[in-house]
Amino acid sequence: MEIVIVLAPLRKHGPNPSYTEDRTLSNPDRIQSEAALAKLCGVCPIPASSGKTNRMRLNRGGNRQANAAVYRVAIVRMRDNHTTQAYAARRKAEGKTRREIVRCIKRYIVREIYRALCAPAARAPAA
Repeated sequence: MEIVIVLAPLRKHGPNPSYTEDRTLSNPDRIQSEAALAKLCGVCPIPASSGKTNRMRLNRGGNRQANAAVYRVAIVRMRDNHTTQAYAARRKAEGKTRREIVRCIKRYIVREIYRALCAPAARAPAA
């Protein structure tokens, strides 16, 4: 249950996805990079360009429960967190759709989870 303790500081801006991350990250040593965790959670971007349109979409693979937990956190942050609301407004002004904004926020949340659970500094054994 050490994962629940580590995710407690992340809970300030949304529901705690620890019930899903506990199963997804049962062995944080196997996650070698933030991109690998994003792929595992189904949050990594995939090019979906056609002709002159240049855009990205989210990977449909990965752990769907982890993806749903990250989505819930993103939606709650968009509703309650002023920093995230300002970010969403800025991206909206750039011409991004709501779906693209949620994709960007989900990727940021996965970066936070990686830094809290899997980053090399976090994995260093305490002496």
